Amino acid sequence: MLDRQDHDPQADLSGGYAMPSRIRGLSGKLLWLTIAFVMLAEILIFAPSVATMRQRWLQDRLNTAAAAGVVIDGLQPLELPRMVQEDTLTTTGTKAIVLRKDGTSRLLAATDMPSEVDAAFDLSDYSELGSIRDAFYTLLFGGDRLLRVYGPIPEGSDVTVEIVIDEGPLRNAMLAYARNILIVSLIISMITAFLMFLAINRVMIVPVRRLARSMQVFAENPEDPARVLPVTFGKDEIAVAGRHLSRMQDQLQKTLRQQKTLADLGLAVSKINHDMRNILASAQLMSDRLVDVEDPLVKSFAPKLLRTIDRAVGYTSEVLSYGQTSEAEPRRRRFLLSEVCQEVRDLLHLSHEAGIEFVDNVGPDLEIDADSEQLFRVIHNICRNAVQALATFTPEAPDHVRRITVSAQRTGSVVAIVIDDTGPGMPRKARENLFAAFRGSARSGGTGLGLAIARELVIAHGGTIALVEKPGPGTMFRVEIPDRPVALDDWRARA
Repeated sequence: MLDRQDHDPQADLSGGYAMPSRIRGLSGKLLWLTIAFVMLAEILIFAPSVATMRQRWLQDRLNTAAAAGVVIDGLQPLELPRMVQEDTLTTTGTKAIVLRKDGTSRLLAATDMPSEVDAAFDLSDYSELGSIRDAFYTLLFGGDRLLRVYGPIPEGSDVTVEIVIDEGPLRNAMLAYARNILIVSLIISMITAFLMFLAINRVMIVPVRRLARSMQVFAENPEDPARVLPVTFGKDEIAVAGRHLSRMQDQLQKTLRQQKTLADLGLAVSKINHDMRNILASAQLMSDRLVDVEDPLVKSFAPKLLRTIDRAVGYTSEVLSYGQTSEAEPRRRRFLLSEVCQEVRDLLHLSHEAGIEFVDNVGPDLEIDADSEQLFRVIHNICRNAVQALATFTPEAPDHVRRITVSAQRTGSVVAIVIDDTGPGMPRKARENLFAAFRGSARSGGTGLGLAIARELVIAHGGTIALVEKPGPGTMFRVEIPDRPVALDDWRARA
């Protein structure tokens, strides 16, 4: 017996998720439900119908007896022979005929019968519910009773005819009527079900099966572009659902391709990171010896070189954790923002020949509460993108100055950092996929990882980063970093 770990999802795909047959699927359910509902409607119609049939049958017997009674009554004062009476009763299907007129009753014809009847019915005063009740009683339990039926002939006159009949012929007639109704109902229900089946199967079931089949085929190999549901043009709900399914499958394929790219990139980075850490470790050991060199120029560059190598070693140590989960929690402290901006400027190496100016408008006494290394990465990634855009930008105006400006100001407990450049601006495609890895790059061959990393680091600080619309050319980003909330007890202790 297989345990839970040995469960094969492909078995479910071919078994529990296999496309059902038409009889067991929606088509078969629709067919049987249609037949059942039509039969239910026929049953609801059958009750008053059989009651009406019973009422008419009794009325016909009463009318026939009344016609014979009028003839017999016209022969007064003669009395019909016994044989004629029996023929009259046999012809009318009765056991006795009584005529009531002018307050008197006359037995026109009679045969041997019990002195009492089992039930009496007045056809001139009969309710619908009572008629239905009596009809079903006759169908289910009747047949051997003796009935007394009477009513005015014609309707509304003072002449009343009363007959006594056996219930057996009435029950046989009602059974024949019920059998005919059942046969007709079955024929109607089958024809109706078949026509509804064809119509609804064409309009609904076939498109639904098409959607379900597309899901099944797509699930077997989501990376195959040929398995995406072709777009259909229609205005009903199923057509709209099909278009949404097609778009969802297309977006899922793009996501799968991106995930595969990320997986391949993660594997490549892991391999490169392994060797890079060894190389940087060796460079770190050699750079430590530069501190002992007495050359003034070397002494001025040695601290910056050491910090750069230390930062690179730290990046290689964190690159795998970035690919697996997310960036580490910020190690926040208060420091001067101008120091970070100066490190970014030094690392960009903007020489006079490059023709790109770096303007630092950050106040020397502006403090920020953040992780200095992570904030350095945010500013450096945005400035590096600006340098790459300005390096390939050819302005139309000859006096155009290619410039990167970093400014900041504190408003309450929030520090806003603005990084502005005078480059070509952000392309439309890059704006649509801003901060999305591998899609938000503004230049050919770029990965868009810089802005994606910057956004994650800013969010980890509880801040925001956004592209700001500006009237002139270029690109402007605004980063807002709030200070950490201060616990009430700590504030009281300092106060």
